[in-house]
Amino acid sequence: MTADAGGAAYRAAGVDVAAGERAVELMRGHVARATRPEVVGSLGGFAGLFALDTSRYRKPLLASSTDGVGTKIALARALDVHDTVGIDLVAMVVDDLVVCGAEPLFLLDYIACGSLDPSRVASIVAGIATGCEQAGCALVGGETAEHPGLMGVDDYDLAATGVGVVEADEVLGPERVRAGDALIAMASSGVHSNGFSLVRHVLFGAADENAPGGIGPDGQAALRVIEPALGTTLGAALLTPTRIYAKDCLALAATGQVHAFSHITGGGLAANLARVIPAGLVATLDRSTWTPPPIFGLLAERGAVPQSDMEHTFNQGIGMIAVVAPGAVDETLALLGARGVPAWFAGRVAAAEPEAGLTARLSGAHQ
Repeated sequence: MTADAGGAAYRAAGVDVAAGERAVELMRGHVARATRPEVVGSLGGFAGLFALDTSRYRKPLLASSTDGVGTKIALARALDVHDTVGIDLVAMVVDDLVVCGAEPLFLLDYIACGSLDPSRVASIVAGIATGCEQAGCALVGGETAEHPGLMGVDDYDLAATGVGVVEADEVLGPERVRAGDALIAMASSGVHSNGFSLVRHVLFGAADENAPGGIGPDGQAALRVIEPALGTTLGAALLTPTRIYAKDCLALAATGQVHAFSHITGGGLAANLARVIPAGLVATLDRSTWTPPPIFGLLAERGAVPQSDMEHTFNQGIGMIAVVAPGAVDETLALLGARGVPAWFAGRVAAAEPEAGLTARLSGAHQ
């Protein structure tokens, strides 16, 4: 069998090698802007190379994180907007890395699709590159794979792995948290990238959930309707990219006043905050210190979703929490304000009652 015949056979099986080559050429410019001086080589190698300058560190620890975007991709497909989920992908990885104080160094992506559309893949990678620029990390490589027969023609899914570095004696986490520490909330940009199975169930119902891609024609039309409470279309509000806090958190960590960070993802506020609060202490967020953005009220109202479910599913307007020394509140708020991150004092850490078994909770009512 000739090489040409073999190529034709592979296309007949649903894999278009030429489309993959076109996609690589279209994404090359985006990858080039998501770089760092330590990156060795260029796009197209079998592995990404990164020259870690160990002379900069006393005892470096490498941190790693893997994540995806989840069913938010259904909305990207419905609206044919694919760069924003690329930013989401980076945010979900790098904002987990920075929680322990690690500086994100590089990221690799994985794009699986039923049929490779070069322009769509390039749009996704453009978003990933933008996210990497915002985080200060390099995009050193990735993989785009066609899965004909396993995924629908228009289906795709995203995942990424990131690596960061932190000094061993500067790792942040529950070991540093003390009674009296202050909780500084950083505003989310919206729903971010968690809870979209509930979003689709609330807004589009069972009929659309069973439609190809997860959203049927009626749901697609609803996404394009301007919602007065949101000041934009429902789709634009929901596709707003996840805020990337990496550089802001690193700037805070450099002050020496931060004891821990909590990235508010799946599980909501209390569950994620509890992950950085040690036994014997309890962190209490005061609901009266903020009002959740309108998108959360819309979701709660349309789906008659109980507050407990809202708070266990969504970020409710807080994307990251910094646990800082008791006297560092003003300094922390000033630094975040100067960096353009809306933030506020939201609560404190205190000694827990014996046998409480609870390390994080919310109190009071929203404004």
